[in-house]
Amino acid sequence: MQKLMNILMLSCKKASELIDKKSVVKLSLKENVMLKMHTSMCDGCKAYQKQSKILDVLLKHHLQKADETQIPQIINNRLKEQIISKL
Repeated sequence: MQKLMNILMLSCKKASELIDKKSVVKLSLKENVMLKMHTSMCDGCKAYQKQSKILDVLLKHHLQKADETQIPQIINNRLKEQIISKL
């Protein structure tokens, strides 16, 4: 039984990797089960998962609203000339 628990239980590092991976791609059934088991027992990773979801929503919202006119451009001709001369 202990051997089975060691196989199924994740470290916090691996759990956080799966939390981040989940925001990009769909997790496998095994990964979902392992993550669910870990977050059901680990308050730190549960909080990280919640915060990660909030950040993903805020970032997505911000990126949808942003367009090129909102991005400030710094015009510095001397710096531009230095960069071109280094090329």
